[in-house]
Amino acid sequence: MPGKVLVLGGAGYVGSHCCRAFSEAGWDVTVFDNLSTGWRDLVRWGKLIEGDLNSPGDIEAAFSAIKPDAVAHFAASTLVGESVTEPGKYYRNNTFTTLNVLDAMQRHNTRAIIFSSTCAIFGHAQTEFLAEDHPKNPINPYGMSKLMVEQMLAGFDHAHGIRSACLRYFNAAGADRQALTGERHACETHLIPLALKGAYDPGYSFTITGTDFDTPDGTALRDYIHVEDLAEAHLLALNALEQGAPSNAFNLGTGRGTSVAEIVDAVERATGRRLPRKIGPRRPGDAARLIAAPGRAKDVLGWTAKRSDVDNIITSALAWHQKDWAQHKEDSLQG
Repeated sequence: MPGKVLVLGGAGYVGSHCCRAFSEAGWDVTVFDNLSTGWRDLVRWGKLIEGDLNSPGDIEAAFSAIKPDAVAHFAASTLVGESVTEPGKYYRNNTFTTLNVLDAMQRHNTRAIIFSSTCAIFGHAQTEFLAEDHPKNPINPYGMSKLMVEQMLAGFDHAHGIRSACLRYFNAAGADRQALTGERHACETHLIPLALKGAYDPGYSFTITGTDFDTPDGTALRDYIHVEDLAEAHLLALNALEQGAPSNAFNLGTGRGTSVAEIVDAVERATGRRLPRKIGPRRPGDAARLIAAPGRAKDVLGWTAKRSDVDNIITSALAWHQKDWAQHKEDSLQG
């Protein structure tokens, strides 16, 4: 029987989709978020506690009020380029805050945590497909901060029996089928939202960052995974921990690489518009290719990506962004 889950960062992109999946599966959901990058209107599945993971007092108050059976941890700073120029922010917001959470879990006897990790822990790919045992050599502070958390989780399991599932995303993309929640950032840096903006906003210049990678078309290869597929994997991992499964880590992707140029083509298909583009330099800390070997998730959780065809990803993202743009325009007119 599902219990209570405290969702850290549940007002954000992936977190809000997972809240929906958890709630619809019967979990009692509470979101903990400081709304610095999350959005109040995306908290639609469960109540909201406003608090900051940098404040042990805020965390203690939430644990005392909710008494969660499990934690799902999405709260983090996530921009690779920014992590290179502001490393302290990433170690503080991603690593130190998780220690605060684990200390609270130990005090309150909460023994299961789902952790939003990343393929950035691997650094440059040494094999065509990245399995869970691929060498971990992060090339940016973002990836290092997440790897440090994975190591902390292993230590807390060994010492205190706090079991974890580390879910290593490749590239989360798309939006839920009803466009109830989706990707929204105050300062957008992600490829698909920027490409969609470039197709509709003549005042915005879409830039491909790097065309000299060692890939078939020179643009970076990534494994794009539909956010609803990610949410399903989180639910399966949460249920497995609830049933007593041991700690584990899972690489969540499709096993297919899609280049930036191919994403541009898909945006043009979905919108029926030409996407003007400029060519810019590579971003600091970007790897040439990151593609998952998702076999463990299939074998252990029974999970495979079902909605992650690139055209479905772009179409669902477009539906969300058109709705969100219209709402933002209406709010601006009323304001």
